[in-house]
Amino acid sequence: MLTYTLIVSLSASYSQSRYDEQVDVAYSIRDDRPVLRLVRPFMRFAQVESSSSIVLLLATCIALYLANSRFAPLYQDILRLPLKAGVGGTAFIWPVELWINDVLMAVFFLMVGLEVKREILIGELASFRRAILPGFAALGGMVVPAGIYLALNHSTSTAQGWGVPVATDIAFSLAVLGAFGKRIPLALRVFVASLAIADDIGGVFVIAVAYTRELHLAWIAAGAGIFMICLLLNRLGVADLPAYLILGALLWGCLQQSGVHPTLAGVLLASTIPSRSFLPADHFVEGGQVRLREFKRARDVAGHSRGARESLQGLAHYLRLVESPLDRLQAKLQPWVSYGILPLFALANAGISFHIFQPTLLKQPAFTGVALGLLLGKPIGIMLFSSLAVRLHIADLSHSMTWKQLHAVSWIAGIGFTVSIFIAGLAFGDGPEYMQSRMAILFASICAAMIGAILLRFAPSAVSPQCEAHSIDSALA
Repeated sequence: MLTYTLIVSLSASYSQSRYDEQVDVAYSIRDDRPVLRLVRPFMRFAQVESSSSIVLLLATCIALYLANSRFAPLYQDILRLPLKAGVGGTAFIWPVELWINDVLMAVFFLMVGLEVKREILIGELASFRRAILPGFAALGGMVVPAGIYLALNHSTSTAQGWGVPVATDIAFSLAVLGAFGKRIPLALRVFVASLAIADDIGGVFVIAVAYTRELHLAWIAAGAGIFMICLLLNRLGVADLPAYLILGALLWGCLQQSGVHPTLAGVLLASTIPSRSFLPADHFVEGGQVRLREFKRARDVAGHSRGARESLQGLAHYLRLVESPLDRLQAKLQPWVSYGILPLFALANAGISFHIFQPTLLKQPAFTGVALGLLLGKPIGIMLFSSLAVRLHIADLSHSMTWKQLHAVSWIAGIGFTVSIFIAGLAFGDGPEYMQSRMAILFASICAAMIGAILLRFAPSAVSPQCEAHSIDSALA
């Protein structure tokens, strides 16, 4: 664990290594620090598009092995090991599994919130015409799976698990697409990414509405006050991230005491992080050139002088102002989330013992509801709502992607995994239904990935506008 943490830490610290290498080539500078020689192999791996998904898959396989080997008792004991942390007289003593699921996953949802905000403001969801199709698809991919689950679990104690099959795992979904390389049009990748982001928004809404415990209004009011302070900092133009992160930690504490799931603090905090630059680009260039000239003069006169240090500090200040706090925080969190938090979540939650698998499991309503919701509900819902949006002329299908390709990725969207397992934990706690749901999520995700990949392999790579009307009918037939 210590070695893994060290690797993630070094990778996060040198996440700009590709840019640094480009600068080194441009200025004929070679950086031979031993730590860089150690980290660069990991960074080359991290630059591969599907690398984070490979790490997540590896963590899942390790968890499955541990849960089904002679190390299973040790594995469970580690997850239940109590850890204490706190400030002053306030201390939390929780098992390792709870620290991962309630604390570290709040950071994951902070990353999700930053990505959603960026996409809504300047990304693929900023345009109504571009956002409406994946938005409709995501809505269908949530409503239909939830409906299938409720149809199989109505009037039972497992009905509260309806939110489990509504989620799409963006990391694994994009990894399946990445395996096809350039055969996949950019429009299809954008569609899947936008669908998954819209799905994340819906998942956060489901967690907030359906899986909130008994509410304590005093703590909710305290959390609302902290949230308003964060919004005020945004309006005042405060660009220092530590101020937001400290308030975010306090917001997490308030939600944890209020009955609202504390991971939502990450989403709320993300909505307050400024997304604008506080220094125009031309002013940065002019001011940066002045600071660089001052630095050169100071170094020529006195070497490591106070003037040279002040010039560097001024340049660093310009860098902080020209890059939006949202982009800065997202860049810092990305390696930690992709190569640290999500693999740890998989290690803690994907450890399913196959000894519980019996033919009778297939008749359990929680298992069948989750499995059919993900495996059938996702493609049916996505295709149904997408076709309605196009037929009603609410949205348009890009000419560079076909309906058969969209049909293929609608199956790939049935890969639930991370958020589905998370919601299952909220819905069922440690009960037997939680194990059944995790088994169903694993089964459905594997089947969805295989079916989607096969369909995508044989789907046509392009469609002409003349064939578009015919292709939708053949795909839905």
